[in-house]
Amino acid sequence: MIDLRLGRWQDTLADVTTCDAVICDPPYSARTHDATNDHIAGSTMPDGSDRQSIAYSHFTSADVVEFVSSWAPRCTGWIGAMTDDDLAPAWKEAYRAAGLYAFASVPIVQRRPRLVGDGPSSWAVYLMVARPRNREMATWGCLPGAYDAPTVKGAGIAGCKPLGLMRAIVRDYSRPGDLIVDPFCGSGTTAIAAASESRRCITSEELPDHYEIARKRIARGYTPDLF
Repeated sequence: MIDLRLGRWQDTLADVTTCDAVICDPPYSARTHDATNDHIAGSTMPDGSDRQSIAYSHFTSADVVEFVSSWAPRCTGWIGAMTDDDLAPAWKEAYRAAGLYAFASVPIVQRRPRLVGDGPSSWAVYLMVARPRNREMATWGCLPGAYDAPTVKGAGIAGCKPLGLMRAIVRDYSRPGDLIVDPFCGSGTTAIAAASESRRCITSEELPDHYEIARKRIARGYTPDLF
């Protein structure tokens, strides 16, 4: 149920002409990437392991436009992408420019201390969701206005989201049997969530070391939802 590919999504997913949903956690803005890497430099996790820096490039507004322009014509259902507050307006603008119905940002709350005590902690990232403007999608139903997510160490990749969170998002924004595309595989959490919820998933990862983490994790298996 999982088709894992290595390479840039623009290349590896070019043959995907249609899908039922796009659910992903792309790179965030330069400010988030730079601040995260500056704060964790030389720091360790509670178990003594090194904190993981962000090893991939940040997104810009132009990257958001390229992504939405590519997937809006190919996705028949929801597009849901996580981002920070800096890039949230760019996602909403790109959705609207592509002719999609863009909704308000959906907060995903992860309670964590601020590493530098100079202001409020940042407890949220934002799920930016949009759908086609058609009658079928308009009757989808009411969906959560926010998600709670426990802070996790992840699978050796900075920014890894909890499996329970991704399963909830997959359930809310797709149906059993649907084909979900995740162009930013990371450690494979969204792909495993999709398969666990009886969805198919095509996913791509650009960095070979992250791809290998995802491959091994997926190979360990998962339990599909039988009900």
